[in-house]
Parts: sequence; C-alpha cells; structure tokens
Amino acid sequence: MNPQEKTITFSIRDEKDKEIRAILNTVYEALTEKGYNPINQLVGYILSEDPTYITNHKNARALIRRIDRDELMSALVRNFLGV
Repeated sequence: MNPQEKTITFSIRDEKDKEIRAILNTVYEALTEKGYNPINQLVGYILSEDPTYITNHKNARALIRRIDRDELMSALVRNFLGV
C-alpha cells in the first residue's frame, strides 16, 4: 500500500482525553506549588464538584471547570483500566 493512501483516523475521545490530561496536569502542578495535597484536593473536587477545592493559581480553578465531571470520571476509569 502506498503510504500516501493510508487513512488517518481521528478520535474525538482521544482528543478530549488529551485535553483532560493537560488540564489535570496543570491543576496538579498548581496545587503542588501552593502546598496542597493535589490528590486529596482533586478527589474532593470530583466528589463534591465544589470548585473551592482547586486553587486559582495558574488559573487552575477555571481550567478544571471546563471539564464535565462525568467526562472526567469516564476518562479516569478508562485510563486506570487501560482501555
């Protein structure tokens, strides 16, 4: 097969997961820099959807709110299971 004839597939879910990963990394860094336990803070946010668990440092609070909580949970489970 000619390499120029290969079809490239695009997955919206893959792109969304990349966006979620980038946002979580930024939020994690911001929480760490401010001296918080980022895992505890993220779990608190996920369980309650209360944005005050997330610092405003590096615009982390605004970033995390761009992710739908159901999408976040789905991405976390998929990543954990490797599917």
